[in-house]
Amino acid sequence: MTIHTLPASSGTKALGEREGAPDILTLAVENMRCGGCIRSIERAAMSVAGVRSVRANLAAKRVSVGFEAGRVSEADVIAALGRAGFAAAPMQETSQHTETTRESALLRRIAVSGFAAMNIMLLSVSVWSGRAGDMDQSLVALFCWLSALIALPTVVYAGQPFYASALFALKGRRLNMDVPISLAIILATGMSLYQTVVGSEQVYFDAAVSLLFFLLIGRYLDEHLRVRARGEAQNLLSLQSGIASLIVEGGALRAVPVHALVPGDRVLIGAGERVPA
Repeated sequence: MTIHTLPASSGTKALGEREGAPDILTLAVENMRCGGCIRSIERAAMSVAGVRSVRANLAAKRVSVGFEAGRVSEADVIAALGRAGFAAAPMQETSQHTETTRESALLRRIAVSGFAAMNIMLLSVSVWSGRAGDMDQSLVALFCWLSALIALPTVVYAGQPFYASALFALKGRRLNMDVPISLAIILATGMSLYQTVVGSEQVYFDAAVSLLFFLLIGRYLDEHLRVRARGEAQNLLSLQSGIASLIVEGGALRAVPVHALVPGDRVLIGAGERVPA
């Protein structure tokens, strides 16, 4: 089946000549399997005139290509990879930056809480050992206050993902798993601070910060797996519907990305294929 519209020569334009063309092209490559595939992909893409840089990601099965606008088209890069034996399709990176930022923020909070937990644990070990011996009470109080000074900013900063989620759930008059987590961390820290002020022995800053550290690790792993699964799904969708068969002058066919189509292009649709636009 063929969709016939007004003829246009725009289908033969280079990528940079189309409106809003980017300088970085991201492709999903289905059959990238090993380091040898990475070298072959990068070599094939660099062989296209106008390509400045190529970086392949084996884990995500994606290739980022930097090119000179106006000299090279997406179809040229895809064709070069096809000649090298790799099926590629362009994809839209709509949320990749946000997901990467979220993962980076979780990693920073893990680092802060882990560093704080180790230092508070060292102070706690000294306090526990001193209570079994002859450590002066003023020194014990000093160690407890040092633990508090480390724990309070750590709990405020590192616990923000849990607090924000819990607050959002409470505003919607519902509960989620972050509500009891936030309550546990805040209450343990608050009671430990109160016990430090009154000079009691029941101080558990180490437990509160360590709990936060391990919970953040779990949250990061969960986020990482979700991002990876979402990336795999985006790759499949891009490979399924990311290329259109453009009819150029003379009736020849040319594979172009779907988002590069413009009004007036003529497209050939095979049996069972999706309508690209």
